[in-house]
Amino acid sequence: MQQQLLTYRDSTVNYYRFGHGPKQVLCFHGYGEDAQSFAFLEGPMGNEYSFHAIDLPFHGQTIWKQGLDFTVNDLQQVLSPVSGQLKAANSKPVLLGFSLGGRVALSLYQSEPESAGKLVLLAPDGLLMNPWYWLSTQTMMGNRLFSFTMKHPGWFFGTLRGLNKMGQVNASVSRFVNSYIGNPELRTLLYQRWTVLRKLRPDLSLIRSFIRKYETPVHLLYGKHDRIILPERGEKFRKGIEEYCTIDIVPAGHQVLQEKYIRQIKEALK
Repeated sequence: MQQQLLTYRDSTVNYYRFGHGPKQVLCFHGYGEDAQSFAFLEGPMGNEYSFHAIDLPFHGQTIWKQGLDFTVNDLQQVLSPVSGQLKAANSKPVLLGFSLGGRVALSLYQSEPESAGKLVLLAPDGLLMNPWYWLSTQTMMGNRLFSFTMKHPGWFFGTLRGLNKMGQVNASVSRFVNSYIGNPELRTLLYQRWTVLRKLRPDLSLIRSFIRKYETPVHLLYGKHDRIILPERGEKFRKGIEEYCTIDIVPAGHQVLQEKYIRQIKEALK
């Protein structure tokens, strides 16, 4: 494993490279995780693939000082030193994204579809915008309310309990939300992480048109018991690109980026 700190303006972005194979993979981790989430892929796949992964803003060891903004252009500039390695390898990289990282991978693909060899999305965010996320990050009043709630969350917990009792919010989502809002430090990070990535909004119609134009293979991997990101979203996204897009469902919850699913991930990368 190689670690490097990439300088971008006033920020420092943490970067890892796993493996030394000829096939290149750009990896984007999930919410609250970091680039080392992909490290387990090196053992069984490092001879065939080279994995490149960064810690996203407000994650891992990245120190982000560009405020609460991170655009596709920022991502491209951050990755420019890595892009040199990819060009030297003379092969189009696979874009591999888990959960939040799926939205990042989709946004990068949208900006330069001709440069990607394949899209592999594991329980990806970005195929449907959650209405709460939209309100909290895409509107000024919603973002102000979001900021206030992260500092004074009492009213939100009461509302969540009420919705849970009414059956409007399932228990898995309720536990997920409570785990991130129950801690003041995690609440601050939640606000920063959600807000900083708000401009990464994949245009799915445009992406599907690029997939057809460039004949980009796409593989989606979902957990059968996932209550955060449902497999049905993948089926809806696949309409119109069936010849390029395949879906695999494993007996898991949301966390499908695990060593026990190495066979499915390896098949997806082929």
